[in-house]
Amino acid sequence: MQTSLVIIPTYNEIENISIMINTVFSISKDVHILIVDDSSPDGTAKEVINLQSQYQDRLFLLERSEKRGLGTAYVAGFKWGLNKSYNYFFQMDCDFSHNPNDLNKLYHLLVNQNIDLCVGSRYVSGINVVNWPLSRVLLSYFASFYVRLITGMRIKDPTAGFKLYKRKVLETIDLNHVEFVGYAFQIEMKFRAWKKGFKIVELPIIFKDRERGVSKLNSSIIKEAVFGVLKMKIKSIFSSSYN
Repeated sequence: MQTSLVIIPTYNEIENISIMINTVFSISKDVHILIVDDSSPDGTAKEVINLQSQYQDRLFLLERSEKRGLGTAYVAGFKWGLNKSYNYFFQMDCDFSHNPNDLNKLYHLLVNQNIDLCVGSRYVSGINVVNWPLSRVLLSYFASFYVRLITGMRIKDPTAGFKLYKRKVLETIDLNHVEFVGYAFQIEMKFRAWKKGFKIVELPIIFKDRERGVSKLNSSIIKEAVFGVLKMKIKSIFSSSYN
């Protein structure tokens, strides 16, 4: 997995950050990690700085002055990585809902089958979610159906946040025009890649709800996803940035 960058956005992840970093590096000696931290008051960034001496030239920190949302954190991370020599860009959560062991699976599928965007999918082979209440499973599952209906994409898990991009996908998408900051960001990035004609394949994973820390999901994020999808679809008809 040489020339691969794992981008992990954080806000108050002090309970998970060191475990996640150590776990990822124990799985692959080749990847680099970029933590994008939104001034976590719990000291997440300080813990990353402490670990940088142990992982020199492999662990990087991008500190932002305030909490500005998941989408903008990833866009900042993408831009940071595109200014370097990375060819592959992972995005994953810090709370272990995404299993670091699946990083290798995403990479090998993408490289061996000449895929442009590989998605770690909860729904491509049934419903593979652990420790979620039924209400949240149903919300997520039917949100995915709604997105497919509105956008025309055939991706089973359009809100998935565990992904691997080839560099050319992020170079082709106009990151300055990416609008959404919450879970709608995950949908928008897939939609933009799909509209550009890139090959997208889903890899079945098991998604496990966080055991440490607090979920960032709230009603405003859900509202953005519901109404944002309609706005995005309509805008894509008239805006050249999607094509």
